[in-house]
Amino acid sequence: MSQLAFLLDIAVVLLLALTLPMAWRLDRMLRALRADREALASGADGLADATREADAVLTRLRAATEQADRQFGERLKAAGLAQDDLRYLLERAETIADRLEAAVQAGRPLAASPAAPGTPAPRSEAERELLRALGRVA
Repeated sequence: MSQLAFLLDIAVVLLLALTLPMAWRLDRMLRALRADREALASGADGLADATREADAVLTRLRAATEQADRQFGERLKAAGLAQDDLRYLLERAETIADRLEAAVQAGRPLAASPAAPGTPAPRSEAERELLRALGRVA
């Protein structure tokens, strides 16, 4: 029996000798895993911080967008009112211009003989100024 015990002791020593390198390798892997876990945890914390900052930026961006939208709406409304005013003034100016043109035509002295077809009728200084002013408006 002592021989059997001796053989079993030798077998256990051999198995332990084979297990020792595997245990060292497993220990190195576990240390690397722990280091990676710590890096992963710090990365997750950094990601959480970045997410909070992004949320804060998005909130500020939404507020700025809403304010810009309100300002744009107000300016658009003011531009619409100005457009209506300008349209009204243009209609009035056209009416006044038509009346002035009619008055100039009625006030122009009639020539005794009709002018030649290719020559323009003589114009007064007031009529030339009126036509220049109307040319700027049109």
